[in-house]
Amino acid sequence: MNHRQVDHPGESQDPTPFMENPPQGGFSFARLRTLATVAHDRHMDAAEALFPSLLGETAWHSLPESVRRMHGVSPRVVARGEADVEGDGNFLSSALRRLLGLPPPGEKQALEVCIERQGGRETWTRRFALGRMQSTLRRDVASTSLLERLGPVTLCFSLHPDAHGVAWHLRSARMLGVRVPRAWLGTIFSHSGERDGRYAFAVETRLPWIGQLVAYRGWLEIVDE
Repeated sequence: MNHRQVDHPGESQDPTPFMENPPQGGFSFARLRTLATVAHDRHMDAAEALFPSLLGETAWHSLPESVRRMHGVSPRVVARGEADVEGDGNFLSSALRRLLGLPPPGEKQALEVCIERQGGRETWTRRFALGRMQSTLRRDVASTSLLERLGPVTLCFSLHPDAHGVAWHLRSARMLGVRVPRAWLGTIFSHSGERDGRYAFAVETRLPWIGQLVAYRGWLEIVDE
């Protein structure tokens, strides 16, 4: 992707060291070995690649190697690992997860992530053991923000590099093109980083009146083919 209180709904503050304070309820990193492949048949220029261009050269090169490889310039990346997924079991949370294609709760789910890049656009397909989630990432042409489209929802993030990776701060959201009121956005925490030399992620979303929509955290190991 750790969850903390924020000053404004929908936007997190400067993150604490990655994975040092997991959300209540608990996640754990499985210590199982896994395989992954990264295809390097063609590389786009870093100036047109999504994350390098949004972060800038200095910040980009300061990131851990596993983060740069996952978010870099290869036209296709396939990685496998494991994730723990949590989410409230109430009707609204379950229904919204199905609508957005979010994974259902389950510990130590096998995870495969495929990233396909074309210009400054990326398609992320995440195959969990219990579900499949796909989103499209691109740059907001009007700013230096990252847009992620997930089903009918488009999220707008600003990216903030830190000593452990990249924190994603939610700025706004739209549903079917209509701006969602800020009070409805709740709290979204997302961080991409490195743990034990492997790419690691943590994501948690809590919404007003609904509770914990989804939280997933885990790792992906990247091996050149």
